[in-house]
Amino acid sequence: MYASIKQRWFSNVRSDVLAGAVVALALIPEAIAFSIIAGVDPKVGLFASFSMAVVIAFTGGRPGMISAATGAMALLMVTLVKEHGLEYLLAATLLTGVLQVVAGYLRLGALMRFVSRSVVTGFVNALAILIFMAQLPELTDVTWHVYAMTSGGLAIIYLFPYVPVIGRMLPSPLVCIIVLTAIYMLGDFSMVRTVGDMGELPDTLPVFLWPDVPLNFETLAIIFPYSAALAVVGLLESLMTATIVDELTDTPSDKNRECKGQGVANIATGFLGGMASCAMIGQSVINIKSGGRTRLSTLCAGVILLIMVVFIGDLVAQIPMAALVAVMIMVAIGTFSWESLRDLRKHPMSTNIVMLATVAVVVATHNLAIGVLVGVLLASLFFANKVGQILYVGSETGDDDKTRVYRVVGQVFFTSADRFTDAFDFKETVERVRIDLTRAHFWDITAVGALDKVVIKFRREGTEVEVVGLNEASATLVDRFAVHDKPDAVEKLMGH
Repeated sequence: MYASIKQRWFSNVRSDVLAGAVVALALIPEAIAFSIIAGVDPKVGLFASFSMAVVIAFTGGRPGMISAATGAMALLMVTLVKEHGLEYLLAATLLTGVLQVVAGYLRLGALMRFVSRSVVTGFVNALAILIFMAQLPELTDVTWHVYAMTSGGLAIIYLFPYVPVIGRMLPSPLVCIIVLTAIYMLGDFSMVRTVGDMGELPDTLPVFLWPDVPLNFETLAIIFPYSAALAVVGLLESLMTATIVDELTDTPSDKNRECKGQGVANIATGFLGGMASCAMIGQSVINIKSGGRTRLSTLCAGVILLIMVVFIGDLVAQIPMAALVAVMIMVAIGTFSWESLRDLRKHPMSTNIVMLATVAVVVATHNLAIGVLVGVLLASLFFANKVGQILYVGSETGDDDKTRVYRVVGQVFFTSADRFTDAFDFKETVERVRIDLTRAHFWDITAVGALDKVVIKFRREGTEVEVVGLNEASATLVDRFAVHDKPDAVEKLMGH
């Protein structure tokens, strides 16, 4: 047990603590910005980021992944806050957590296996684009000092790792933030926006509170639609982020535990006055790129965030936004799958369409759930169409020249049912037809209906039909739903 705890928590202490500090610094302006989007006080987003990071460090299924206030979740709660206020948002956050815990126990994390590689790639590329686009307001209508600081920050981030000895000891994003903050404090850069300009930082610790809302069905009717949407989007973004971190670290994660962990963290967040949150791809990539690997890095991010905003807020408020913009641009560049552009020539057209559609929908709607849903649906349609093409129906004359034997090879379901039906010659004059399904599989009632149609059409022409070779699963489906061997079959099938 001790060895397990050491591996999960203390196998990478120095890098985890430093990575957590980098993430904490990058979380502050984003948490404030997302609070403003949701229409709540900045401390709501900051307390949410602290609570989520600390709790998920213990309950989550993906070590090294960062959970905090996110833009995708903030957008979903705007109307609720505007129409009903903060207390209903806190109640919705609690219910969101409960729904996510239920999803974990229902093992809905296993649904990630239906998300294809092309959808994940599209998701990653779309997030990279959104992360970069989110930095543009900080680079628009500003003086040259901002561009100089941002460029200098990027130079530090990419060149510092090549400095002998210390280049590998300290994460370059942290060095970028420290250096640019020192330059800002020592020089006259009043024209450069800082973290303090984003909003007022809290000066007190979060306290336990129960949402001041009536405990009745009317309240449930108000918050449930928002909670359901928040739970779905939160789990989707978290599970997708876990998949990406799995690939970055070449280690597995427990998706169902992550569902439950996100739920527990959101419940704790609601009780501490925070808004519903989920995993953050950008901050998770920062953590991994800065050397964070274990649960300790996530815990440090939350604890250091709270310490900085509550106890040394005056210092944190002087961090220039240009430094954080440089870090986020690095994240965008590192997140984007540049190989996917080269693969456009090599990959099948259907794969490219799924990837590009996912990117386009996510970027256009800023809604990750809609984008991934569109990608999954397209991938499913392309797959069904492709599998439906793998159907062969051959025929040969029987030994007595009065029998026609049809041999079916492949999958028969809704996309291939018409091809199955069209393969038979109903006008040929034979006494008997044998349909050999030994190498075929029937998947749905559309396939069963196609078999009914074939058998009944032959019998209507006066031909005796024998169906042989059904495997056990197909036979069960045919026995249950087929009508060709039941009384009045022709009338039932043809509707007269």
